[in-house]
Amino acid sequence: MDREQRGDSGFTLLEIMIALAIVSGLLVTLIYTLNYNLGIAQRHEFVTVATILGRNKLTELKDTPVSSEGNFPDPNADYRFRAEVKPFTFPGISEISVTVTSGTEELKLSRLVETKQ
Repeated sequence: MDREQRGDSGFTLLEIMIALAIVSGLLVTLIYTLNYNLGIAQRHEFVTVATILGRNKLTELKDTPVSSEGNFPDPNADYRFRAEVKPFTFPGISEISVTVTSGTEELKLSRLVETKQ
């Protein structure tokens, strides 16, 4: 006599356990993928903002190259910069490098400029 003839139509405990295991596996995969993609998006945001801020700082230092460091103004107060001016191999040229940091992330930009003599 099978189940339907006995009136026992329903799921067995084993079927429910297997279904829960499959759903759990899918949820773990989904959460891992979401976290991974959020990490990538956060890194891209840092690189974009840091590049814009660093290029602006390089442009500022082009006319008056001086080593300095500090924070950027609001709304980017959590980004710090360190600007270094070093003489380059060729006379009359200096290298300006700006390092932008936020938390553990760091981005370095450099530019060669003609030194005014």
